Amino acid sequence: MIFFIYQFLLSIILIFSPIIIIIRILKNKEDKLRFKEKFCLISKERGNGKLVWFHGSSVGEILSVIPIIKKYDNDKSIGKILITSSTLSSSRILEKIKFKKTIHQFYPIDHAIFSRKFLDYWKPNIAIFLESEIWPSMFKSIKNRNILLILLNARITKKSFDRWSKFKEFSYSIFGLIDKAYSQNSETNHYLKRLNVKNIQSIGNMKFIEDDNIKSDKSDKKLFSQFKKYKTFIAASTHETEELFAAKTHILLKKKNKNIITIIIPRHINRVKQIIAEINELGLNVVSRSSKKLKLKGIDIFIVDTFGETKKFYKFATTVFLGKSIIKGGGQNPLEPARFGAKILHGPDVNNFKDVYKYLKKLKISSVVNSPQKCADSIIFKKNMKKVQKMKYLGSTILKKTLNELDKSIHNEI
Repeated sequence: MIFFIYQFLLSIILIFSPIIIIIRILKNKEDKLRFKEKFCLISKERGNGKLVWFHGSSVGEILSVIPIIKKYDNDKSIGKILITSSTLSSSRILEKIKFKKTIHQFYPIDHAIFSRKFLDYWKPNIAIFLESEIWPSMFKSIKNRNILLILLNARITKKSFDRWSKFKEFSYSIFGLIDKAYSQNSETNHYLKRLNVKNIQSIGNMKFIEDDNIKSDKSDKKLFSQFKKYKTFIAASTHETEELFAAKTHILLKKKNKNIITIIIPRHINRVKQIIAEINELGLNVVSRSSKKLKLKGIDIFIVDTFGETKKFYKFATTVFLGKSIIKGGGQNPLEPARFGAKILHGPDVNNFKDVYKYLKKLKISSVVNSPQKCADSIIFKKNMKKVQKMKYLGSTILKKTLNELDKSIHNEI
């Protein structure tokens, strides 16, 4: 009955979907040509051979699996690798990575009709879903075709567990379809067991794995050579009000350090005009990455409003404030800047990454801040390379374990 209601509600949404899509295109949240893929109007050829399918929601999930995909992209026994995701930002990041046989499509709306059409076309030999991507219609269609279903780097929070638990029988039937779940923490293990997943194994959080895919062009070199002349503070994955938090921190920093630039990397770049207007009201000079201004003299705030460039800035970062933590949002993943040796600052709410922050706190490279003054007082301008090496070792260990486990499943299926 719950599944029927779920499908009925999706059918109602489909009626209004043209309006929803137009609004999302106007807000730069949807590809104005490729949005059709979400309705299973497929734009690319499947080709011959065995197909391995990876699905992740957005940027974080996709980036975490890139080192894995690079390995299988060179595997001659695999004919094609399909990556699906739901967001425009993730698709643009994938466009910048050169693969031999890996292609990207947008994930279809989870209606039974689209799920069946998607699988009939792509015919994957194995389906690997990332983190908390649980889709009832697709999961049912996958199991109806006896395709191996894996939940990789699984993450279930108390909030999502409570939500699923409201419909116990329905949730048990959907989670019970998962053949293997590789969890990233003990909390997830506990919740997966209670949701009827039978085969669970802990490997570790794949976001500890380092990916060295950082490429620069000539204009980058001109810009980043200038950043070396300044002290920098980065506020990344920021949400509404957190850009002003960072700007006010900058004002305090500037009292002691005239030669400083604050770099803000908003989570949603469609908000950039609003962000610039708000910061200008503080009397600060702002420039955006997309403006291609190469001279930094006299600049207070540098806003990164381009896709897939965050790592370039993390590479020279000494302190990074992670957003969605001052607001009640649960925080953003701090592992990427921490791997580059930056000290991590965050607000009080980091419930989405409790295990990660527990590890960073143990290494003494993260601190809680709840005001611009405390943030300014906590900023350092030097990396700790010994702690970087510890994180690199942990990441390489998790990568080896993950590949060993996936090899068993992928090569048995193909």
